[in-house]
Amino acid sequence: MKKLLGIGFWEFIARVILRNRIAIIIGILVVTGMLITQFEHIRFTQTEANLIPADDKVNVDYDKFLSHFGEEGNLIVIATKDKKLFTPKIYGEWRDLMNTIKSSKEVSLVVSVDNLQKLIKNDSLEKFELKPLVDDRKIQNEQYLKQIQKELYTKLPFYEGLLFNKKTGAIRSAIYLDKKIVNTKARKEYVLNNLIPALNKFKKATGIELHTSGMPYIRTLNAKTIIDEIGLFIGAALLITSLIFFYFFRSFRATMASLIVVIVGVVWSFGIIGALGYEITVLTALVPTLVIVIGIPNCIFFINKYHQEYHKHSNKAKALQRVITKTGTATLMTNITTAVGFATFIATNNVLLREFGVVTTINILAIYLLSLLIIPIFFSYIPSPIPRHLGHLERESLTSFLKWIVSTVKYNRIGVYITAICLLVFGIIGIGKIKVSGSILEDMPKKTVFFDDIRFFEKEFDGVLPLEIMIDTKRKNGAMKLSNLRKMEELEHTITDIPELSKPLSIVNIAKSFNQAYYNGNPDFYTLPSSQEEIFLLPYIKNSLKNDKDNQLKSYITSDGSIARITTFIKDENGERMEAIEAHIRNKVNKLFPEPRYEVIITGKPSVFQKGTKYLLDNLLSSLLFAFFLTGALVAIMFRSFKMVLVSIIPNLLPLLMTAGLMGFLGIPLKPSTLLVFGIAFGMSVDDTLRFLAQYRLELSRNDWKIKKSVFATFDDAGISMFYTSIILFFGFSVFMLSSFGGTVALGGLVALTLFFGMLSNLVLLPSLVLTLNKALANQQELPEPIINILEPTDEDIDELKEQ
Repeated sequence: MKKLLGIGFWEFIARVILRNRIAIIIGILVVTGMLITQFEHIRFTQTEANLIPADDKVNVDYDKFLSHFGEEGNLIVIATKDKKLFTPKIYGEWRDLMNTIKSSKEVSLVVSVDNLQKLIKNDSLEKFELKPLVDDRKIQNEQYLKQIQKELYTKLPFYEGLLFNKKTGAIRSAIYLDKKIVNTKARKEYVLNNLIPALNKFKKATGIELHTSGMPYIRTLNAKTIIDEIGLFIGAALLITSLIFFYFFRSFRATMASLIVVIVGVVWSFGIIGALGYEITVLTALVPTLVIVIGIPNCIFFINKYHQEYHKHSNKAKALQRVITKTGTATLMTNITTAVGFATFIATNNVLLREFGVVTTINILAIYLLSLLIIPIFFSYIPSPIPRHLGHLERESLTSFLKWIVSTVKYNRIGVYITAICLLVFGIIGIGKIKVSGSILEDMPKKTVFFDDIRFFEKEFDGVLPLEIMIDTKRKNGAMKLSNLRKMEELEHTITDIPELSKPLSIVNIAKSFNQAYYNGNPDFYTLPSSQEEIFLLPYIKNSLKNDKDNQLKSYITSDGSIARITTFIKDENGERMEAIEAHIRNKVNKLFPEPRYEVIITGKPSVFQKGTKYLLDNLLSSLLFAFFLTGALVAIMFRSFKMVLVSIIPNLLPLLMTAGLMGFLGIPLKPSTLLVFGIAFGMSVDDTLRFLAQYRLELSRNDWKIKKSVFATFDDAGISMFYTSIILFFGFSVFMLSSFGGTVALGGLVALTLFFGMLSNLVLLPSLVLTLNKALANQQELPEPIINILEPTDEDIDELKEQ
């Protein structure tokens, strides 16, 4: 009865679709138009991905730091190693460049050689004043400029590592953007429309090579690359999937039908993102391409079934109706399992992944609905297939491949199991070699100029990624007490001894500069003051830290003097060492600043990202287990057989282990992009499993419960679609390897590889397991009635229903 009710439902759906074609077309056009109106709400992300929940201590600490010192990622640096910088013509152009930058409303401060200030003692006011290092009236004198260069290197140790590298001669300028615009569209517009044109103008006028970096600059060009690649992915996916589709079917009509489906699906995907108010991130940017890659296999399944039906009886109307009737539930359930693979990201308690999971899940179900509606309607309006269009059903190259598979399953199952065990061992060994990457820049486009500039700054100035240490003394002016300054200096010595970190900047450096200024700029006195010197210095320091718009000294201490900040920079390549580096610093902090008297927070973008990767790893492993459970539950509902659950999981688990093993042997680390591979690949690979098992169950009833005959008969029907869809998915995901982003390349390549392994596993290991584990069926005349019937009904079932 359940089976007939299932057929009756899809018979009803088929009649509705084929009898209301014009209304459905109008409905699709109306929905598409409504979603197009949502394009205006599409926004592009202006920040890096934060992989940790907002209430996690890591984020709480980072937010506490931001509340005291503001956005720490507002620094852009521009540098050159050209020795001609200190010549009149080039220096003049450099000064003009810096003045142009400083004049922009988006810039709060520029610290550069041309506008450098040095501390001068004013005894009458008992304060230190900032006086220009360079006299603009003398800059046409090359000897004067060389003198300034020498003074910079010998008399201003505060700026060493900040503005110059004395060993290599590299000079850089520090541009501090207005913190209010750092995470807004205004930052992008400034960098693209003002900063980069100004830099290009300088390069053209002087011929000097400039290097530019810093988090606002990196964010902007990174986001621009993401936007540029959306079109590349969509175009490449449409081209390669349509070419493969045409090669399989040799039909322009069928190819055109599939393109209509996926193009409408792409439009819907953008509209859905806009309607939900989500940003375009490095993940959601993949959704339109995923719609194409997932939508084409749906089209293959429907069109292949249409051709099979038409090949039987040459009745187009009957074939179209039975495409829906016979495949409705099966295609729905396989799309649901694909959606489940992506939906597991919703449970990660992370906004970025949750949004990706929501958008992909909705779009997978939407592309299924479009396939179900558009394919039958399209073919109802065009002429019937000709023999050339049906030739793919009996193509010799394909049948030879399937015959080899059948032969392997029939005569060499022991070899299949031995191979599977060897691959399992290979995967487990490889997994032991996998490393977790904490690099914030590893997935960024490595073939771009801005990435080369990142490496330049890492070499010359020990990195551009800030690591922040916030020390709360819990007392007014406590951070300025000499005893605490000495403790901070000792902590800075520890930081300096860590080779992965740069020279730290803090109130300690400022106090040393004050002491040097007190002794009229003598660099020998660039030290912390003694207890006696502190008495004389304190009034000068307090007066110097009073309200002053351009006083960058206040960046390292709060207005009440209770909280100090130490900033150091880390090379991105040391991201995986972040945990050990922090532990080393924390060990020293606990000795110098014990709780509860002090509170010390170690934070910063690289730290948050590295901890986010670990958090993501833990969450996605649990999500993958959840996906296994959901898939097993679906199989149990559909088949009411534990053996079927076991059979469905094993062939899809092995490819995941093999891919993980390859990652270990090839040195591909676990990072946000590669972690996504497993959930995506599992959700898509299990589709073939369900199609095979559903067809196998049907063949059992057709073939008097003869297991071998039923398994091999399954290949004749399901084998072709499984092969076609797997090849499309393989090449479809391969288009992501065109990306400039290492993470996207890894995601595309690893998913494609996993799906290829999954195809072989489902075509070879799956039927072998069915033959081995289902021998008990030999003396059984029926399987338990499924709760949900995904079996393809027979022609007799449909005819019987019509007679009722």
